[in-house]
Formats: sequence, C-alpha cells, structure tokens
Amino acid sequence: MQSSYVAAERGYIDDVIMPHSTRKRLARALAMLKNKHVEMPGRKHDNLPL
Repeated sequence: MQSSYVAAERGYIDDVIMPHSTRKRLARALAMLKNKHVEMPGRKHDNLPL
C-alpha cells in the first residue's frame, strides 16, 4: 500500500489535508461554492413516448 504523499507526487490526488486543518479547508471550499450557479444548456430533443 502506498502513502498518500506518493499518490500526491504522482498526481493521483490533488492535495493531502492534515487532520487539524480539515474543518477549515472544508468550510472554505463550501463557502466558495455557496453562490455557484450552473446554467444548463437548452434541450434540443424531447423523449418521445413509445
């Protein structure tokens, strides 16, 4: 089994979060997404009943 640091070096994961900073990192990430709005493109076709 490989350590999380080796996986981060190889690019398999983005970052290793230390346990004492997990709450702060999650709160910051959720605050950043609080007002995010994704607009969906209009539908070109409808499903026809069969």
